[in-house]
Amino acid sequence: MASSLTTFTDEARIALDTLSGRATGLFSPSLRLGVTGLSRAGKTVFISAFVHNLIHGGRLPLFEAQKSGRIARAFLEQQPDDAVPRFQYEDHIAALVNDRAWPDSTRAISELRLTIEYESASGWSRMFSAGKLSVDIVDYPGEWLLDLPLLGKSFGDFSREAFEMAVLPVREDLSQGWRALSAEIDPNADADEMTARRLAESFAAYLKACKLDERALSTLPPGRFLMPGDLEGSPALTFAPLAGLGDRRPRPGSLHAMMDRRYEAYKTHVVKPFFREHITRLDRQIVLIDAMQALNAGPGAMADLERAVTEILSCFRPGRGSFLTDLFSRRIDRILVAATKADHLHHESHDRLQAIVRRLADRAVARANFTGADVDVVAMAAVRATREGTVKQGRETLPVIIGTPIAGEKINGETFDGKTETAIFPGDLPENIDAVFDVSVPDHKPDSEDPAIRFVRFRPPKLERTAEGVTLSLPHIRLDRALQFLIGDRLA
Repeated sequence: MASSLTTFTDEARIALDTLSGRATGLFSPSLRLGVTGLSRAGKTVFISAFVHNLIHGGRLPLFEAQKSGRIARAFLEQQPDDAVPRFQYEDHIAALVNDRAWPDSTRAISELRLTIEYESASGWSRMFSAGKLSVDIVDYPGEWLLDLPLLGKSFGDFSREAFEMAVLPVREDLSQGWRALSAEIDPNADADEMTARRLAESFAAYLKACKLDERALSTLPPGRFLMPGDLEGSPALTFAPLAGLGDRRPRPGSLHAMMDRRYEAYKTHVVKPFFREHITRLDRQIVLIDAMQALNAGPGAMADLERAVTEILSCFRPGRGSFLTDLFSRRIDRILVAATKADHLHHESHDRLQAIVRRLADRAVARANFTGADVDVVAMAAVRATREGTVKQGRETLPVIIGTPIAGEKINGETFDGKTETAIFPGDLPENIDAVFDVSVPDHKPDSEDPAIRFVRFRPPKLERTAEGVTLSLPHIRLDRALQFLIGDRLA
């Protein structure tokens, strides 16, 4: 009974607010959508395509509100948070459409408000609702999100886990220089700024090497070591894990004490505000992952990606709120894990890619003990850079993808010029997805002549135009399915 009264009160207050024209931040129909991703997964491209297709009436057959013609218009408005940089949608679209260049990657948090005016599918709802939803899209680096588990770890825990990760087969050679330097340093020695700086720079170099395409690793905290922004060179980023600490407390004035203090400062002044001011305010979330690159790097990279998704899920606050509970806190009730760049595979492999991501997400959900929210997966391309075709090779007909590789991309010894359209056989994903997660299988070597997937980056497509010269919306693969899961129910 209480739940029913609350729902009625909620709808009545929203209706009164709409009729009176005095929208408030508390009751106005809005939804905060978090967009994050790991290792160049395409956050900026996703947001740009999301907005462009809604504003320009893109082809979205699986997005029910668009398919049924209930969306009157979608337009950009001023965002509610004046202290957060605006997502530069216009610049990113200009790069995609005019220059056929991918926009710059996310380096910091940004926000954009897209308002959708629509007609409800329910006659009852049309009586009490103006049919208007503001979607506040919050774009932030996934590397920052992976810092949140640090809030529950001491400096000793952080150091121990960092060294355990560093000796994994997929990381051991990359971490050798940093581990050798650490072995020479006594944590109990007097604090020294230059020693701290050398350790921090060596540790950061190891993390950056892990992120390169050849390894495609994802679990790389602290995230600001990779994207320092305005904190570059500050004491809060001049620390590194120390070897052999055990459980002993740091001696006052020692290097151990200095590193411990700076680690705690990093959590207090960088990680906690990010969590408090942004993550706790989200209603929905999409996590974009470059599973293609991890697949190409081998099972070690896939295991690391699964670890990263597990830690990401453990950071969110899942659940379904009610009118009363939402007055005090927000809960994320839907999360979509999306494997991007599906256009780099023939459609025959799309279901296999989605099955691989489903397995990864299910395992991550189980490991994170994540309950209370709907979690779905999709293999997609927010902007489709290729089309499909076939080529004859002897008696065999091969399915290929056709596009313009970015200048400098290489495959089988050929270097592309960025202008020539090329047909490429990308290879097939394995039918048995268990092999993808089998860490006993050796990882692929960076210089392998027979990679699992022939992965090259393509330029954005040249957009089609109508007979009247109007540019059509950005092509995609399953963007409409992502939109339906993330906001479709709010437009019913």
